[in-house]
Amino acid sequence: MAEQPAAEEPIGVLLKSTRDLLRPEQIVQEATRDIVKAEIRGHLEKTLADNPKLQKDLRDAVRALLEARAMEYAALLRMGTVTARLGLEALPPKVREAITKDVVDLIGRELGQIVERSL
Repeated sequence: MAEQPAAEEPIGVLLKSTRDLLRPEQIVQEATRDIVKAEIRGHLEKTLADNPKLQKDLRDAVRALLEARAMEYAALLRMGTVTARLGLEALPPKVREAITKDVVDLIGRELGQIVERSL
């Protein structure tokens, strides 16, 4: 009997990935989905082009949604900050000083790395 390669071996991985690529029904399904999406997109774009007010309303709605998401993230960030400050305030003074120093050092290192990567 011939031994079959283990699933972890490179040949086994290659054979499995090749089998996955050779699934024509899945390729046809994905291609059909892309064609349908393109047709729907074209129809919607034509509808918007024919109705400038509707196009403006859609842009305004998307802008409002993005602004609301940004406000949500800002509120979550503020909530995290306040929660961290509350946790620090509840600690004994010596522990609070040590943790504050560690956090400041950590943030300093992270900011330094960000600056280095951006240069």
